[in-house]
Amino acid sequence: MSEHFDVLIVGAGISGIGSAYHLKQQCPDKSFVVLEALESFGGTWLMHTYPGVRSDSDLYTFGYRFKPWIGPPIATAAEILDYVGDVIAESDLAPHIRYHHKITSASFSRETNLWTVESQRTDTGELRLFTCTFLWMCQGYYEHAQGYTPDWPGMADYKGKIVHPQTWPKTIDLKDKNVLVIGSGATTATVVPAIASECKHVTVLQRSPTYFIPGRNINELVEMLRTIGVDEMTIHDIARKKILYDQDQFTKRSFEEPEPLRQELLASVRMFLGPDYDMTHFTPRYRPWRQRIAFVPDGDLFQGIAAGKATMVTDEIDRFTETGVLLKSGDELKADVIITATGFNLSVLGGIPFNVDGKPVDFANTVTYRGMMFTGVPNMVWVFGYFRASWTLRVDLLGDFVCRLLKHMDGNGARRVEVVIPDGDKTMEILPWIDPENFNPGYLMRRMQLLPKRGAKYEWQHTQDYWREKDELPAIDLGEPEFRYD
Repeated sequence: MSEHFDVLIVGAGISGIGSAYHLKQQCPDKSFVVLEALESFGGTWLMHTYPGVRSDSDLYTFGYRFKPWIGPPIATAAEILDYVGDVIAESDLAPHIRYHHKITSASFSRETNLWTVESQRTDTGELRLFTCTFLWMCQGYYEHAQGYTPDWPGMADYKGKIVHPQTWPKTIDLKDKNVLVIGSGATTATVVPAIASECKHVTVLQRSPTYFIPGRNINELVEMLRTIGVDEMTIHDIARKKILYDQDQFTKRSFEEPEPLRQELLASVRMFLGPDYDMTHFTPRYRPWRQRIAFVPDGDLFQGIAAGKATMVTDEIDRFTETGVLLKSGDELKADVIITATGFNLSVLGGIPFNVDGKPVDFANTVTYRGMMFTGVPNMVWVFGYFRASWTLRVDLLGDFVCRLLKHMDGNGARRVEVVIPDGDKTMEILPWIDPENFNPGYLMRRMQLLPKRGAKYEWQHTQDYWREKDELPAIDLGEPEFRYD
């Protein structure tokens, strides 16, 4: 026996809860359910439990546009969970969420114009069946079960403990231990300050440096507006607009004047480390914004280095030894515990097996419409956020789009919508999901072949440009030939 809903939302993380809010507010007559594999809401912020876990972008833009953020700009996982929990409570979303529901397959039939979604309870093993008219994929973009760790030679020889932050053990003693952290991204910048005080010493080993933006974990504009008595919703709106304006200027400079911007970023780090520090450890080979740039609140990572609690090493691993790792330079780094902050494994639409009319869907053979819909896959939208701006900005934009699309279908008596490449665009060049010259993080490069393709025309790609999409997505003509209805 199955249950039927107008809309089925996959995932109760930041994307799924935001989408559920917009659906309930803008399409109150639609029945819907949110299926979540974990035991509670929050997604990334529930699953990641490594020390110091926090956002790497400000909560005025990472938070929803409809829910004021009243804490510090960079927030802990606990603070973000509280915020999302408030949205659920205030909007009465809890009755719509089913936890412990892991989706095992999703099938669409053009004969019935319905999705059939199979799931299994992760707590009882019970199989559950759902049907829906529209599928809203909000499950994130990486594998939750296991992070990415390279297969280095000799790992089995190492006598200490190897830990990946994504699967942080509940009981681990780092007190007075020599700890080696491998990696140079936002996770390293979070973990190292959080553990440095209890460890004997922390060494950070990176293959290549990363850009960071250190600064006070406070928004002076927000504090000033609060002082003069401006209400929180207005403050939230003003802060978002100001931050987004600044980010837009930053992004433009990364293309138009990358070298001056690069020097400014390095100077901000040098302020914490002093004039004599070897800045090669924080001088990337690429121009700013080819990879995501993490904000380091109060420069805590650099303060730990300056205080002698942490050391940066830029080198490559030759192999693991019984007591640590041997570097290609010939040096050996000894460690009692090795933390592999080496990223995650990309997951395309949750790794769920999809089929349409009985035929398996290989998303690598589809072409994306604006990074959210796919040729040959009807009645479905995937929420995939921004790299150079907060993920949640696109949650809000796509929330508006999906609700407008559903209303348009109802108004025209359509039960099915799918995107098709118009005749005039069929000769355009088909390319990988994203241009690696503009953005090339490791998790994308490792599994780019699994992602949908993009077309040369911007309508047929995820432009990653919030400042363009905020105007274009609301103006999309749903009667254009890209949309085929039935």
